[in-house]
Amino acid sequence: MRTAMTLVALLLTTLVPPAAAAAPPPIPVVDYLKRITGTRTVTGMHNKEPNSDPARHTAKVHAITGVYPGLWGGDFLFAQDDVAHRQTMVDQAKTEWRNGSLVTLTWHVCPPTRPTSCGWDAGVNDDLTDAQWSQLVTDGTALNNAWKARLDEVVPFLRQLLDAGVQPLFRPLHEMNDGWSWWGGRPGANGSRRLYQLTHDHLVRTRGLTGMAWVWNVKDLDPAGIAAYYPGPAYTDVVSLDAWNSFWPSATYYDTLRSLAQGKPLALAEVGRVPSPGELASQPEWAYFMAWPEFFDDKQLNPDSAVRATYASPRAVNQGQLTGGGGNLALGRPSWSTATESAAHPSSHAFDGNPATRWSSAFTDQHSLWVDLGSTKPVRRVRLDWEAAHARQYQLQTSTDGTTWTTVHADYAADGGTDEIVLDTSARYVKLYAFQRATPYGYSLWEMSVY
Repeated sequence: MRTAMTLVALLLTTLVPPAAAAAPPPIPVVDYLKRITGTRTVTGMHNKEPNSDPARHTAKVHAITGVYPGLWGGDFLFAQDDVAHRQTMVDQAKTEWRNGSLVTLTWHVCPPTRPTSCGWDAGVNDDLTDAQWSQLVTDGTALNNAWKARLDEVVPFLRQLLDAGVQPLFRPLHEMNDGWSWWGGRPGANGSRRLYQLTHDHLVRTRGLTGMAWVWNVKDLDPAGIAAYYPGPAYTDVVSLDAWNSFWPSATYYDTLRSLAQGKPLALAEVGRVPSPGELASQPEWAYFMAWPEFFDDKQLNPDSAVRATYASPRAVNQGQLTGGGGNLALGRPSWSTATESAAHPSSHAFDGNPATRWSSAFTDQHSLWVDLGSTKPVRRVRLDWEAAHARQYQLQTSTDGTTWTTVHADYAADGGTDEIVLDTSARYVKLYAFQRATPYGYSLWEMSVY
């Protein structure tokens, strides 16, 4: 299974102008969230411990709704076993991105006064003295250097994601306006926001991790106090809220964050109750929400019918829907192929939406399968669901007239399974041209979908 290019191409449907010299380059994920603000909301689920099973909680969403969330949340965590399985979590993040979900990462991090692994009460819930805090936010001190070394522990994982084309929504030092954590509850220029700024500068400027979107986060405490924690627009790509004291933000909190964000996307980074379609319509600028597992499992708080209603609503963006809407453009459309194995496996079976039927070619190398979408349309993604007899080498070609074809994708080491090819083009005709088989048989596709 492979995915061509990255989700970035899917998220960027228009070119963005060059940034000013002093500004960082735009993050396509953030650009996407801006584009959907006001009309769509990406659904999400956090996957907390264990990191050895990092898709456990998103699977619960699928079991209820039949779809996966449009945003997958992971956590670098703090306990010894979870730290040992960070690679498993990162591998899952890559898979979720390939499958068409956004990725957000949290870190319940041990303080620099403790080892890499720690406990909750004796660790994440620690208190630092004022003297320790002052040292922590002073460059070059022992605690400051220890914090930078702590950050360096996750640099290889973040770099892996960026190298794989994943653009994580990184949410460090979350709920910084609450004192439950060692990093939180310190307002002002040298308080929690200063540690956030130092964290950003070390990872971005010193370590060169420039492709991440930075999510600043507060909890729904006194809205009048959150400005004292804001690190500033240069350090923030997304402004987010954890809605815990009330399961839905007040209008005052919503308006306060909108004013602070100044056009940056808003997000509900943690919710105990999945928002209803009506709630999302009443506060339409929440670009995504992320449900928290223990509360999601509470059927009184989140009955299956309510969860299904939100995920099925026109506003919801679920996994694989990040183009912002539209179904399979090729479904039931006229199709052709150069040759078939038999009358039992015609070209139409690749476009009928039936996972039990398939197109199969004659047992030779060069064959084509193509579909007429009816008119020239934007094409953002093609999905190939191969049977065991797959192509080793193939191209995707598009045309506006059925005569002149343009190669828009080529794979010369295909491995079968499901191929998700992200495109940014317009076409009336979409063609699969296969020219080297992976088996002695022909080419066999369960489905060729175009979005």
